[in-house]
Amino acid sequence: MDTLGDAEIVVIGGGGVGCGVAHSLCQAGKTDVLLLEKNDALAAETTSQAAGLVGQVRTSIERVKLAMWSVRTFSEMEAEPEAKPGWRQVGSLRVALTDARVAEFEQMKTVAEEAGLETSFISNGDAKAKWPMFDFSPAKLVLWCPSDGYLQPNDLAMAYAHRARQKNVRVVTGVTVEGIRTENGRVIGVDTSQGAIACDTVINAAGAHAWHIAKMVGLELPIFPVRHEYFVSVDAEGMKPELPVMRVPDASLYLRAEINGLLLGGWEPESLSLMPDDFENGQMPPRVEEDWDVMGWFIEQIAPLYSKAADLGVRSIFKGWPTFVPDGKFIIGESRQLKGFVMAGGCNAHGVSGSAGIGRHVVESMLKSEPSPYVRSLSPDRFLDGEWDAAEAQTLARRIYETYYGLGS
Repeated sequence: MDTLGDAEIVVIGGGGVGCGVAHSLCQAGKTDVLLLEKNDALAAETTSQAAGLVGQVRTSIERVKLAMWSVRTFSEMEAEPEAKPGWRQVGSLRVALTDARVAEFEQMKTVAEEAGLETSFISNGDAKAKWPMFDFSPAKLVLWCPSDGYLQPNDLAMAYAHRARQKNVRVVTGVTVEGIRTENGRVIGVDTSQGAIACDTVINAAGAHAWHIAKMVGLELPIFPVRHEYFVSVDAEGMKPELPVMRVPDASLYLRAEINGLLLGGWEPESLSLMPDDFENGQMPPRVEEDWDVMGWFIEQIAPLYSKAADLGVRSIFKGWPTFVPDGKFIIGESRQLKGFVMAGGCNAHGVSGSAGIGRHVVESMLKSEPSPYVRSLSPDRFLDGEWDAAEAQTLARRIYETYYGLGS
């Protein structure tokens, strides 16, 4: 068990993002790092409920390159002899059911080419060869990305932590951050349930608790937990782990095989969200109750492509509170208002899949004298330099969730 003690950098949060940030700091040569997780185990909250899909096809070059960096990192980690993230590079299918979606796919393919990501349009017959139990006759276009895949989120966090520990990073669980000490406009330490820690830098990677941590230093950021759910079916014919990931944006769905069953989830048109102060620092967010109506809606949506969908029995439902922000962009970097306080939050359901790229952006924001315009655009100061209304910001954050697969999003 690693112990508390002073450190140059304290990372708050032991989910996929926090562990990924610690790993990225090591790669950049920073090893006097202490990672704190309030639960008794890493990846115990939102990360443990993630579906683990990793897709690189995006609408902007910056987002494609971030995802490509994550995929490269996952592939390198999987190739090592121990602490693997469970990365399966099975490729992905993106299915268009409308003419408007066809136009979007064509644009996304152009963006992918500019970023250096290999993609291709394939025939409905080729798609069926990859997913034999599905009917692709409603598809107007299918976009194939061979380097996409999926991983096991809990394994990923453990793999990051293992590699960070090898570089002398200390990882301590069961410790709640209770306050952050500042002096003369900069961070000087952290108060925890197990004592005080002196440090130069705090990185807030606390997920659904990131709002509470920022509030400790007087920074109010629009970070809203939004419910997300998916289910895994009982064993279904033909479901094998080597099947590609599939996304059907016109139906707001994603799916993959999981333990001989179907993992099926999506983006609800009427989301449920929390205000960040609906629960206290150190508390678990409220339990998400299984919403069987939403599971039924997922099944109805996929039925035109999968005739046996209505016969699926549900083995288990996974659900959590990923955080969303009003403009759908990460919150990364140090605020001008407080030196040494660095954000790594508001991941908009990209925390696991984008964790390596997010970690890289955090390091760039900290260590480069001139971060890229894209990384600068993620600064928390975009919300701190002016006023924002909480109810309006929550509505916008929910809208980001609800239109996750929306055209042009």
